[in-house]
Amino acid sequence: QVQLVESGGGLVQPGGSLRLSCAASGIIFNRYDMGWYRQAPEKQREWVAVITSSGSTSYVDSVKGRFTISRDNAKNTVYLQMNSLKPEDTAVYYCNAKRLGYIKWGQGTQVTVPS
Repeated sequence: QVQLVESGGGLVQPGGSLRLSCAASGIIFNRYDMGWYRQAPEKQREWVAVITSSGSTSYVDSVKGRFTISRDNAKNTVYLQMNSLKPEDTAVYYCNAKRLGYIKWGQGTQVTVPS
């Protein structure tokens, strides 16, 4: 059974930092591209960052220079380090695993940055 479990969300003041984790099980983790998405209230889900199976990374422009995606294949875990957080970063953050057309989503973790 494939599972992705996010953790690390919470309430943080503007300018603060959080590190999200997404632990995977039931897949050969190092073969999957891992991504982070977010969904703010009344908005569509938005892609945030991806790290490929080979370790290449990409980010949406709004988080470049502030967020860092990384992976630890030995721990089957992908991380999202979020620095200089802004109120507009408030959302539920989801991780996903993708390979050859197969996509699995986690349940999400809430990040709140009050204005």
